[in-house]
Amino acid sequence: MANKGPSYGMSCEAQSRIEKKYDEGLEERLVEWIIVQYGPDVGCPDRGRLGFQLWLKNGVIHKLVNSLYPDGSTPVNLPENLPSMVFKQMGQVAQFLKAAEDYGVTKTDMFQTVDLFEGKDMTAVQRTLMALGSLAVTKNDGYYRGDANWFMKKAQEHKREFTDSQLQEEKHIRAATEGPPRLA
Repeated sequence: MANKGPSYGMSCEAQSRIEKKYDEGLEERLVEWIIVQYGPDVGCPDRGRLGFQLWLKNGVIHKLVNSLYPDGSTPVNLPENLPSMVFKQMGQVAQFLKAAEDYGVTKTDMFQTVDLFEGKDMTAVQRTLMALGSLAVTKNDGYYRGDANWFMKKAQEHKREFTDSQLQEEKHIRAATEGPPRLA
């Protein structure tokens, strides 16, 4: 990782605005869900943004996404020990992001690798985890564990198909109710 000094001016203001959006109450709810979803083996993070960040990037997010799949079809391979090289650690975070996208999280709800790895935008990390939880509740495939009220269900498409005769009938009804065209 490159040496990074303090930020000044607009960079400092932008980072300050991002940090103010972080929700500690949401952090507690997400920690509770992750522990219920995977089990107590994931431990519990230190309170606050830094503790949450370190806990997640040390393999907890991988265990979380894997717990949403049936045994034997887990999308993220977990090594026995977390890699020590930075680029491999960042690759692990990228694997989580790919697995979350494959699960159905939209790109607009995804954080960037540096948001978690360097703690750039933990609010974005919270948003991704909320989207993942919402999808898990919505899928209702038996792999979600926890209170279904912790997340909002995603709206699902209800596509309607009409026959040609139904479409023709609708045209006749519309023509009868609209009457003759009006002059301006």
